[in-house]
Amino acid sequence: MSKKKGLAILGATGYIGKQAIEIVDTYPDYFDLQVLTAYSNADLLIAQALKLQPNIVVIVDEAQYKKVSEALWAADIHVYAGKDALSQVLESGEVEIVLNAITGFAGIVPTIAAINAKKNVALANTESIVVAGELVTKLAQKHGVNIYPVGAQQSSIFQCLVGEFQNKIEKIFLCTQIGDLQNMNLKQLHEVTKETLIKDPISYGHAKRGVDSASMIHSGFSVIQARWMFNLKPNQMDILVQKKAFVNGLVQFEDGVMKSLVAFSDPSLPIQFALTYPERFKTNYARFNFLERPELTLEHPNPLLIQNIELSRYALKMGGTAACVLNAANDVAIDAFLSRKIRFPEIAKLNNDILMAAEVIKDPIYEDYLACDYATRQAAINLIS
Repeated sequence: MSKKKGLAILGATGYIGKQAIEIVDTYPDYFDLQVLTAYSNADLLIAQALKLQPNIVVIVDEAQYKKVSEALWAADIHVYAGKDALSQVLESGEVEIVLNAITGFAGIVPTIAAINAKKNVALANTESIVVAGELVTKLAQKHGVNIYPVGAQQSSIFQCLVGEFQNKIEKIFLCTQIGDLQNMNLKQLHEVTKETLIKDPISYGHAKRGVDSASMIHSGFSVIQARWMFNLKPNQMDILVQKKAFVNGLVQFEDGVMKSLVAFSDPSLPIQFALTYPERFKTNYARFNFLERPELTLEHPNPLLIQNIELSRYALKMGGTAACVLNAANDVAIDAFLSRKIRFPEIAKLNNDILMAAEVIKDPIYEDYLACDYATRQAAINLIS
């Protein structure tokens, strides 16, 4: 094994961040943990830092700075606060790879900062690619930076391409699990409520992810991510659904050969591969056995649910800030559905109406995305009102 890999974990107290912490703790001889950050969960951040002893800690909520600083002073850990510190600490020469597990639009700036600092990025922040994929990938090419996907679907495609980067892709298939809506007709879809989709809501984020999955916008956003991650055209990507989430993606090459990644769905696996690439480390996760899984089948999604996928393809065709518009409109639409202001099929309709009316900015810079996000949310709120 080579020298330890200098690692920064942004969003260490969130779901992905906590999974990454476990991986670092499992392989202490491989990682040199340099940076841990969190938005406001000071207690968990302090506990993580005391256990793993990073060089730097950032708490974005400046009101929590004193608490974190005093708790870590004796451990000789440098503590900083504020949004700007997130980007500044990534300039450290000891950081080689940055795991960006920050949730939402706030994760875009740290992704750009990591790339400008010429650090490889393990990317869990979907907005960095869905909203700003054109800008982010251009910067990565300019600075010679690798972006390793952390999401299950994108990671499955990436892993299928290892050893195949010189070979041309004919098509990829992004796979997702069949939901309760797969066999519903239009009348039944109009009767769908949040209770239909979210049996046991844990948090708003959990509820939103459930609705995103059911409305197929999650799959649409996966198409947008794949376009930028793997330099594909919209007609080179398709969506399939399955009863059990064993296959996350398939790659078909020009000779007709198809490769797939088959495993039990475990979020730690793609995180670990992104952090340890090109190496694979032994795990104790359950092994997949085809003989025990005769139900492994794939099919097309319900035609009544694919409008959000088609809107994602349209956003790719339009380019510029179009995907930013779709992302912002969808956030407002999901809020409205969860608040019972609109019915389930109206999520896609609102997304469509906002996207078709939007003025798309070509070759955007970050400030264009920021302004577009704000204007789109206001337009969507006004349309619902």
